[in-house]
Amino acid sequence: MSIPGYIARRVLLGFVQVLLVMVVVFFLTEALPGDAAVTIAGDDPDPAVIALLREQLGLNAPVWERLGGWMLAASQGDFGRSLVGPRSVLDIIGSSVGPTLLLAALTLALIVPVSLGLGVLAANREGRLTDRLITSTTLGLYSVPEFAMGILLVTVFAVQLGWLPPTAVGGGGLLSRPAVLVLPVLVLLLRPICSLSRLVRAGMIDALRSGYVRQARRAGLAPLRVQFAHALPNAVVPAMQQLARTTDWLIGGVIVVEAIFVVPGLGTTLIDAVSARDLPVVQGLSLVLAVVTVLVNLVADIVARILAPAAEDDR
Repeated sequence: MSIPGYIARRVLLGFVQVLLVMVVVFFLTEALPGDAAVTIAGDDPDPAVIALLREQLGLNAPVWERLGGWMLAASQGDFGRSLVGPRSVLDIIGSSVGPTLLLAALTLALIVPVSLGLGVLAANREGRLTDRLITSTTLGLYSVPEFAMGILLVTVFAVQLGWLPPTAVGGGGLLSRPAVLVLPVLVLLLRPICSLSRLVRAGMIDALRSGYVRQARRAGLAPLRVQFAHALPNAVVPAMQQLARTTDWLIGGVIVVEAIFVVPGLGTTLIDAVSARDLPVVQGLSLVLAVVTVLVNLVADIVARILAPAAEDDR
């Protein structure tokens, strides 16, 4: 299949996935215990008030009618209003997305070059001390969960040594206090770098032993050109697909890291909304995070196809 045809098929599949995600998010949030009308009415409410609120909120309508109305509104960017305040869900998401995007962007910007560098270095030193050191270190760090790593780093570098702030609590934005970003980004980096660098190493070793690389060497091409123009593009295909899965993990990892370091992003907002039983906010945030996951996987598949179409056809 041609690359434009493959892209069209994947875009169509991504659209179907988004529709399915919307249905799943709606029914999962509908299944959560609690009633929006009771939440708004407060403690010991009047049953008449609850009945009026249910009518106003449309909770008495059939579930498929409510699903259709929510999907139509969400497709137009209307996620409803918070139950615990006067703000709209979209406004809440917009005001808290900045710190999350900053953490995710810094993490992704550092993951790729560091993982490629470590993987290529280990592959070129296969079996030597450098390779064994990188492999054993990445294997050990990957086994530590992010919440445990976060607590460990806070204990060592913030509490005992006092080099970095333990949380993001304080005045000003995160960019005005870059020191508060060091520990959260480091926690988010460690596990993905470990897995991606090992995949790059394995792919690079296979690529360097392949026939097309041997032919490029016999043709007298420069060693760097052989490695980075011929071996690396095919070696990074599995890593690109893992990077998409890493981004999926990063969504959950950001929520944990934001809770540990008190970063006022989407993760903290989602946790607060769940605690307050603010179902429209939970629904809207869950949909946004799920759609981001679908889009990331779509982009990763397309990039992998462009980098090594032959390898994708063999799958």
